[in-house]
Amino acid sequence: MLDPLLLARIQFAATTVFHFFFVPITIGMVFLIAIFESIYVKTGDEHYKRITKFFGHLFLINFAVGVVTGILQEFQFGMNWSEYSSFVGDVFGPSLAIEALLAFYLESTFIGIWIFSWDKINKKLHAMCIWLVSIGTIMSAFWILSANSFMQHPVGVKYVDNEIIGKKAEMIDFFAIVKNPYLWNQFPHILATSLTVGGFVIAGIAAWKIVRGHEVSIFRKAFKVSIVGALIGSSALLVTGHSQAQYLVREYPMKIAAAEAMYEDSGNVAAFSVLAKIDQKQQKTEEIIEIPGMLSFLAYNKFEGSLKGMHTLQKEMDEKYYPIIGKHLNYIPNVHVMYYTFRIMGASGGLLFLMALLGTIFSFRKNEIKKRWFLKIMPWMLLIAEIATACGWIMAEMGRQPFIIFGVMPTESGVSSNSGAAVLFSLAVFCILYTVLGIAQYVLFRHMMKKKETTVREVA
Repeated sequence: MLDPLLLARIQFAATTVFHFFFVPITIGMVFLIAIFESIYVKTGDEHYKRITKFFGHLFLINFAVGVVTGILQEFQFGMNWSEYSSFVGDVFGPSLAIEALLAFYLESTFIGIWIFSWDKINKKLHAMCIWLVSIGTIMSAFWILSANSFMQHPVGVKYVDNEIIGKKAEMIDFFAIVKNPYLWNQFPHILATSLTVGGFVIAGIAAWKIVRGHEVSIFRKAFKVSIVGALIGSSALLVTGHSQAQYLVREYPMKIAAAEAMYEDSGNVAAFSVLAKIDQKQQKTEEIIEIPGMLSFLAYNKFEGSLKGMHTLQKEMDEKYYPIIGKHLNYIPNVHVMYYTFRIMGASGGLLFLMALLGTIFSFRKNEIKKRWFLKIMPWMLLIAEIATACGWIMAEMGRQPFIIFGVMPTESGVSSNSGAAVLFSLAVFCILYTVLGIAQYVLFRHMMKKKETTVREVA
């Protein structure tokens, strides 16, 4: 029998993860493109103009595909999560409206001006257009995250009875949603992620062009700027990730306990599990490799301090939320998913930092970067960056289970009354459509990258 709840969750996960492939590329790429054009305006170096136009073309392809996937994702709320949408519509509405009417309109308007006004308006004014696009992408991320943060940490609302739809959330403090502490722990991490991903996209493409001898002098400059951006982004990624983990230890300890597959309370010196054998049925974990004291350091910045295990947290959460929910729930998320996504995310983040550091060192040597083995690896780092971002989202959302709105609304209460067959059909359609879009973007990127000469006319 097809479970509509499970299929609806799979579909939302698929659409969200696929859409988020394009979001950090968009935010990070346009920021670096704005830097390229600013260098051109400041120095008059035509190389940076050609770099701006070349990567601007790739950015537009990514932006277009990202818009399509974003629109399809929003359909999920009405298709599969109508009960949730009815309950939380008054809270989500303002954030999504501001994102569309302010941030997205800012992006799309000034993208159009930027594309069609090359050599027609003042250079500084033209550069200002791409900076406004960059600001628009950042604002868009902020307002979408404000909506997501409410799901993780609901604030600024009261719950009222409605004659038609029953109980619903009603906003009473818009600024509480804007000041949501979960948002301000998540937002800097997303910006760091975006700069890292955008930097590796441009650096990877530039490395690919250098290896093939395509306008090496131009793409060396593109590589140098973008790899520094990736280094700054990946450094910030490690710092904000550490800060976010400590916030989760304080506010959402079950997420951390599940990410460590820690069923029992730790000792005063909590070890970090590198590799473990997990038995979810028996609720036991057998450590294979661990680092003594490291989990305590990650949680408290010192090599001592205990953390609660999932068994203890299950009892505490059941006592806390049973009066609200009215039934007993299993508050332990999928431990295998949480454990491995956390490690893939962390290992990928560390690898990105090391590659960015190595690339920066190579690119600022006297003879500039000539390490062909390194240049051949660089295009693959985009895949590592995308895997890291996907794992980060999966961990964040899976760790919220069994709630769709933490502490307020169980996930099973938010799903639409669709049949399993209907959800399966729409899931198949979306997967086919996203596969086509992904192939289209790859083909278009590949076509642009294969051009041996990046003339101004070709990318205008």
